[in-house]
Amino acid sequence: MFSEGRWTHDYPIDFVEAKAKNKQMEGGVPLLPYLKKFERIIVIALIVMMAFVILLATIELGWLIIKDMITPPYVLLEIDELLDIFGLFLLVLLGIELISTLRTYLTENEVHVEVVFVVALIAIGRKVIILDVKELSSLTLIGIASIIIALSLGYFFIKKPIQRNGPPEEQKGNQDN
Repeated sequence: MFSEGRWTHDYPIDFVEAKAKNKQMEGGVPLLPYLKKFERIIVIALIVMMAFVILLATIELGWLIIKDMITPPYVLLEIDELLDIFGLFLLVLLGIELISTLRTYLTENEVHVEVVFVVALIAIGRKVIILDVKELSSLTLIGIASIIIALSLGYFFIKKPIQRNGPPEEQKGNQDN
């Protein structure tokens, strides 16, 4: 039944009133602020630990380059040494991207999907660089290729602007000339 702008079961009719009631109910959850603080502490701890791991990996990368250059043949690197260096370099880059993702989550409280795709592409690229193709089955190589194609397509569709109603207004003005 309807009386004075309300149902008899006290359901609000207008959405402004419903939103206000919803905000009042959210404020009534006493654990929510503590959970948000806990989440923030965990993300900060993850950033600190990731920064430490990246520092160690960078030191390891520098040591590996120096060690490989001072062993005979001097200054020349063999293929397996180059693959180790590139793999470690991409691992450091992967860590930097993960810190960027965590920092974005900490500041904006959201995860950018495109950054996740970039991290995944770097990780699979690192795997492709360091793996020995001769020891893998053809089915494994097809699987890795499928992952690369899927990630690339996903990244393409995320970065591609969605155009449903034709070109934006500013482009329409340029087309009239």
